[in-house]
Amino acid sequence: MDQTVVFEQERPRLLRIAGRILRDHAEAEDIVQQAWLRLHSADTEIDNLPAWLTTVTARLCLDRLRMAKPLLEQDLVVASSHPDPAEDVELADTVGIALHVVLERLTPNERVAFVLHDSFSIDFPTVAAILGTTPAAARKLASRARAKVIPDVAGHTRGNARADWEVVDAFLAAAREGDFERLLTLLAPDAVAAGDEAAKAEGTPALIEGRWAVATMFNGAAKAALPVFIDGKPGAAWFHRGAARVAFDFTIAEGVVQRIDFRAAPDMLDRIARRDEDQLRN
Repeated sequence: MDQTVVFEQERPRLLRIAGRILRDHAEAEDIVQQAWLRLHSADTEIDNLPAWLTTVTARLCLDRLRMAKPLLEQDLVVASSHPDPAEDVELADTVGIALHVVLERLTPNERVAFVLHDSFSIDFPTVAAILGTTPAAARKLASRARAKVIPDVAGHTRGNARADWEVVDAFLAAAREGDFERLLTLLAPDAVAAGDEAAKAEGTPALIEGRWAVATMFNGAAKAALPVFIDGKPGAAWFHRGAARVAFDFTIAEGVVQRIDFRAAPDMLDRIARRDEDQLRN
């Protein structure tokens, strides 16, 4: 496919990435235009163009942040160590929504690691390649960023329905990455997970009680779960071959998950709708 066609297809996603990192639409537009210019001047064959564009866009954002905000000593990287952005890159276009919190308190590396991973589910080896560091260091950067913004999640949840989306997406990100400690912070002490009859027929448990037990069940799981609306509420669903099979109906209070109901009745699954970032703004 022609590179121009691919770029135009990828432009909305690139704008979301740049906009969420920089929190400035005009700067995001400028970054994406720079990515186009770099593509136009590239003289090497690019095997995975969407991945290449994502990596270039993220690095341009990182450079912009560094110009505006001094780096902490532990976040310094060697720019010349960046590998080819087209190598070993696996991306998921829309798997969730980042925690919409104040990012200005984060260092440039923390912000990029946090947004790319928690908002776009870009794996840590890829984040590490973008930052010019190791996967373990990238994971620590994202974890450190979460530790700085967790208080905001709980604070914004009170009286703010939008924060429920943030909690659901943070929970799914922690589940996918096997971040057990993070799962524990997002669950109430008496959290419960339960399945209806149809969900149990799909293999979900009938009842799991307690924060530790629920976190253990989800630890490293939910890789095929996508963010959805369930009767207008933010939730998630397991999809198979494009069809929702089991819904994860979250009950959230005071910024933590109180209950997760696995629901698979056909009439309920018909009411599920995929959600994306633009819907948050409406």
